[in-house]
Amino acid sequence: MSGVTTSGEARQIVDQAALIVTPAMRAAVDTLDPRMRLIASYQLGWCDAEGRPTNAGGKGLRATMAIVSARAVGSAEDGLPGAVAVELVHNFSLLHDDVMDRDLERRHRPTGWVTFGDGQAILAGNAMMTLAFDVLLAADENGPKSLACLTRAVQGLISGQSDDLALEQSPSVDLAACLAMEAGKTAALMACSSSIGAVCAGASDAVVQGLSDYGFELGLAFQLVDDILGITGDPKVTGKSSSSDVRAGKRSAPVVAALTSGTDAGRRLEVLLADGPPKSETDVELATRLIGEAGGLDWAAKEADDRLARALAHLDVLADDSPARADLITLANFVVERDR
Repeated sequence: MSGVTTSGEARQIVDQAALIVTPAMRAAVDTLDPRMRLIASYQLGWCDAEGRPTNAGGKGLRATMAIVSARAVGSAEDGLPGAVAVELVHNFSLLHDDVMDRDLERRHRPTGWVTFGDGQAILAGNAMMTLAFDVLLAADENGPKSLACLTRAVQGLISGQSDDLALEQSPSVDLAACLAMEAGKTAALMACSSSIGAVCAGASDAVVQGLSDYGFELGLAFQLVDDILGITGDPKVTGKSSSSDVRAGKRSAPVVAALTSGTDAGRRLEVLLADGPPKSETDVELATRLIGEAGGLDWAAKEADDRLARALAHLDVLADDSPARADLITLANFVVERDR
């Protein structure tokens, strides 16, 4: 399947889900107090800092997966509370991550903390997280079960982000620890997103587990591709500065793979990063080149492809002719093919 075809098909699936998810998201966010509502709406790409309408949102991938997983066993509407909840939690995590990482730009415009200040951005993230819980508590009899799914994902997400911060200060990191961090930081919420709609629709435990396992493996693939883009991505596409993870001193999987490669390039990279992130533009360019020469980018690309294969294998819990299964396959291929 070509990247162009997958991208177009995936966008169609996402756009269809957005038709029902976006109005529900707006209705939920409208219940927040005015200041929190403004910051949340800015984070979601609905408005600028003054509240004027814009269209600068993210892909909506996690909400889409929740809708598709509901369709696998019921209707798209069954998955609506779960879709709203995971999208709120995802954006809560982005608000907080940008504060911690001091990222200046997301989705081609200033991040929330740059626009509104650290404190307000943190509070708005908290408001979005608790709103996600409220949405599920207001759902039908499957609400409490789906809430348990979400809170487990949030705990995993928090642990992963904590590990990410700790690894930045660690003198040595192995790949197992790095992948464990990424499992919490990204895969936990993706596992929830790909199964919470099915939980809301009353699916069997076997189907829920299979969809969760699919999302977990896909989440790791997603993060690995993000890691690659954080090193080589085009700022016009990613909305972040070039080599953004290198500049920040991130111990992402490609960087750790390079550092532990046993190659001359890997040893040179270790010396370069011994005193922290690169200090000059020349050092940023050198570090980026050494990561590639040491095989870090190739390792991450292969690992992403392997994780994709594992994810697709877990879709055996759905019938071969299931339209939802076909959509989940399309979304998975899009995740791994995007912009690399």
